[in-house]
Amino acid sequence: MAPDDSTVTKTGLSSSFKLLASGKVRDVYEIDEKTLLFVATDRVSAYDVVLKNGIPQKGKLLTRMSEFWFSLLPTLLPYLRTHFVTLDLPSSLASSPEAFIYRNRSMQVRRLKVFPIESIVRGYITGSAWSEYTNHGTVHGIGVPKNLQESEKLGQPLWTPSTKAEQGQKDENISPAKAAEIVGKDYADKIQRLSLDIYNAARDYAAERGIIIADTKFEFALDGSAEPPDVVLVDEVLTPDSSRFWRADRYEVGKSQDSLDKQYLRDWLTREKLKGKEGVEMPEEVVRRTGDGYKEAFEKLVGKSWQNC
Repeated sequence: MAPDDSTVTKTGLSSSFKLLASGKVRDVYEIDEKTLLFVATDRVSAYDVVLKNGIPQKGKLLTRMSEFWFSLLPTLLPYLRTHFVTLDLPSSLASSPEAFIYRNRSMQVRRLKVFPIESIVRGYITGSAWSEYTNHGTVHGIGVPKNLQESEKLGQPLWTPSTKAEQGQKDENISPAKAAEIVGKDYADKIQRLSLDIYNAARDYAAERGIIIADTKFEFALDGSAEPPDVVLVDEVLTPDSSRFWRADRYEVGKSQDSLDKQYLRDWLTREKLKGKEGVEMPEEVVRRTGDGYKEAFEKLVGKSWQNC
């Protein structure tokens, strides 16, 4: 990973590959009928809105961290299957003058049918879960113990799915029952089991490295070529974009935590009354502080310098 200050907020591969989707962070291109190219830009979103400027090197950090988890998790959970193929660029791109832009921020993945829900696991009560709890005493409509404090560890991790919104739309927290209506009970049950197993394995791994994974979001797809059809882990996994990472040595129940993720950015947006507004540009301090948290999380969890991976 080159330690330069370049920031990639747009990709330009449509002359070589068909652009299938442009999300909040990733652009997805077609390599062939069985393989996709995921390119992680340095764009950053908060409260379902993409900020005007990005965070240098962020896409590379996300890609390399996802690659790490895609490689590690099946060794901890041998029954887990993922869509990851390789970080190698397609040959036509690898030999092009612009290869340096896309190297380490791109991954080839299997082309599968993604389930239209996001699979969230919460081990601690924070964020939107804390807001719902303080107002209604529930989390995604699920009853939880009374008298919990902010950031308190839950007795058991909760599976709390949400809808998967298009860019410009907002995800909606839903109950497990509603998720079963959307994807079918059998698939919802399988997604729930896998999500909790992955969270528990990652939580224990991270705890040994001084990181609390408060909550995280997974996505899954259906591999129809398997017999029987199988549920597969896809997209990104256990990154600062999709998770709340807390420093274990600074954890304190009853307040918001010192995070190694997007929380610093979220707090700034809320404080400046910019939450949910379009066209917001982050000041340099917010870019730097958010990026530093991502780098620290990477180094603690992956065990490598972000500059030398």
